[in-house]
Amino acid sequence: MKLQDALFNWLQMDIVSKNRPQDQAALDTLYFFSAMLEEDHSITNIRAEEDSTQDDTYTITYELDGQQSQVKIDRERAEQLWRDIESNPKYNE
Repeated sequence: MKLQDALFNWLQMDIVSKNRPQDQAALDTLYFFSAMLEEDHSITNIRAEEDSTQDDTYTITYELDGQQSQVKIDRERAEQLWRDIESNPKYNE
């Protein structure tokens, strides 16, 4: 999986797991993508923050080969999975 795709998937699961802390599947999937980023892409110290200067983005910050890098991702796109889960009664029983 390409780095950009893995970062996006990690961000989606980070958002879902923060909003649904009781959702073990979300936590397991977040762990899966965290491990993938570390093992396949040598990413460490990854974190996501809502961008305070632009309300419509998330900023992912991580280290790669000792260098800090950032990626900005559209908020609506990043939160879509969480909204889809929340809108499905099957996952809210």
